[in-house]
Amino acid sequence: MIPVINPELKRLLPKLALGCVAASVKVEQHSEALWQEVDRHLAQLTTAHKPETIGSIPQIAAMRVAYKALGKDPSRYRGSAEALLRRVLQGKGLYQVNTVVDINNLVSLESLLPAGSYDLGNVAGPIELRIGRPGESYKGIGKDQINIESLPVFADAGGPFGSPTSDSERAMIRLESKEILMVVFSFAGEEGLSAATQCAADLLRRYAQAERAELALVV
Repeated sequence: MIPVINPELKRLLPKLALGCVAASVKVEQHSEALWQEVDRHLAQLTTAHKPETIGSIPQIAAMRVAYKALGKDPSRYRGSAEALLRRVLQGKGLYQVNTVVDINNLVSLESLLPAGSYDLGNVAGPIELRIGRPGESYKGIGKDQINIESLPVFADAGGPFGSPTSDSERAMIRLESKEILMVVFSFAGEEGLSAATQCAADLLRRYAQAERAELALVV
């Protein structure tokens, strides 16, 4: 189930592109081998970046410009890659959630692009990435209601369920999830997106026993 981008959102953000992996997976609580990969990459990040220079990273800067174009404050509504990187550089590390979410976070930190993963068993019908409408909100994962007005949001027949900033509880990945969609968001065009998408698929095969993986770029 590969999403489409709403024409109005594409008009406002012409460089917006998505790297998508839909697959059957086996979600587990923890993988020590995966977490060793995560730890290695976190060490590289702390050497390569400083908190005060995060905003100048091209991928993150492009997302901040895109949010401003939609009328959303990027300092208040940060993309997930920026939020994760800030957490790492503050020495807080990453939460261990489950293998698919941990893969999602590793892909985001390797590419420095927001990434989201969704349980397709809790999604109904076609998926569209559109602009959040006035008054729209949803219950965030581990959070209260999130105001998603003017954010890029994934929506299905049941309404919005995910964004590059924070996802909803409805489509969150659980241990019982079987069919998933992982999406990497780029606000600066296709450069590097194919590699990030392939990385996501490879990690899902290695650590989540992914089968029947469908990869697609949506532009």
